[in-house]
Amino acid sequence: MIPIGFKNRENVGLRILALGAHCDDIEIGCGGTLLKLIEAGSVEEIKWVVFASNELRKKEALLSAESFIKYVDRKEIVVLDYSYAFLEKHKFEIKSTFESFKTFEPEIIFTHYRDDRHQDHRLLSDLAWNTFRNHLIFEYEIPKYDGDLGQPNFYVDLTENLAEKKIDFIIESFVSQRDKHWFDRELFNSLMRIRAMESANAESFSEAFYVRKMVY
Repeated sequence: MIPIGFKNRENVGLRILALGAHCDDIEIGCGGTLLKLIEAGSVEEIKWVVFASNELRKKEALLSAESFIKYVDRKEIVVLDYSYAFLEKHKFEIKSTFESFKTFEPEIIFTHYRDDRHQDHRLLSDLAWNTFRNHLIFEYEIPKYDGDLGQPNFYVDLTENLAEKKIDFIIESFVSQRDKHWFDRELFNSLMRIRAMESANAESFSEAFYVRKMVY
């Protein structure tokens, strides 16, 4: 698989842009995939950007991101302080932020699923596609009350070790979320088990994505 823009950069690692509306989105949506790519030595540089946070959650987000991308030498972790559920109010400012990402020249972008029912998630997905016209974009999924999980068309198989490491990092980092009824190991495991069943993954754990366009 050679993403557009990567064709003239052979034998080097990927530049990855990971986008999350909220502090645990990237980890839940594509944390295992990032760990797999990093473990394989496939990542040259990563920019990890979270848009909504507060003082407490920002500390947790920084701790979590550093755990996931610890072994990437070239990295930037950005946690902005927009208000949860009100990203649309700051759409023009956020669009300017997206434009600044162009200088990073990512080969792969991870962002939210376009049909996600959370308005913050949809905004980031729309802006990613609006900003990056010739890039490989993986839209990840976040389980939630709204019940908006769909039928993904791209699967990444994970070993049990990677799946457990992903969940460990999430549970250990986001202490403020532990009292929420949905925030537990069983839920994170269950979605990866379902996606592994769908992709016939003998390892029993997978993350799933929506890919609108891919050029090889």
